[in-house]
Amino acid sequence: MLHYDIIPTPIGKLLLLSGAKGLKKILFEGQFELEDISNDWQSNSSKLEEVKSQLLDYFDNKLIKFNLKLDPDGTVFQKQIWKQLEKIPFGELRSYQDIANAINKPNACRAVGIANSKNPIPIVIPCHRVIGKNGKLTGYAGGLENKAKLLKLEGTDQDNISQQLQLF
Repeated sequence: MLHYDIIPTPIGKLLLLSGAKGLKKILFEGQFELEDISNDWQSNSSKLEEVKSQLLDYFDNKLIKFNLKLDPDGTVFQKQIWKQLEKIPFGELRSYQDIANAINKPNACRAVGIANSKNPIPIVIPCHRVIGKNGKLTGYAGGLENKAKLLKLEGTDQDNISQQLQLF
């Protein structure tokens, strides 16, 4: 049984979806319609209380590292990339090249980018902390405006992004 809840946040409503093993998905406002919610999903805010609490603490600058059970659906390669994303500290950035290097596949930048774009649990698995090697904000499922807001929330100086990447 999958449980869902919709919560308001500073970047719009988020749909949270959880299964027996943990959080499966976060969808941004605009990525879901109420009529699209599967009949197999049960509205159950109590099952998602810890997820909601941690997300709201994150948005209130009271939490810098999530501690949740995660159960994202994906390929072995995607899950390997998502594990690398979880290692990016709050307020820091990495390039797709950095992630490819971290998994010892320096020529896999494009595959890393594709896996990053398929991350079903944004914010918690911080794909927003990955930017282009040139320091530019690149695609984000929740929209570039939300990506910029999340980075600003984390204190990332976006005028200084390309200089930060040169440190890695």
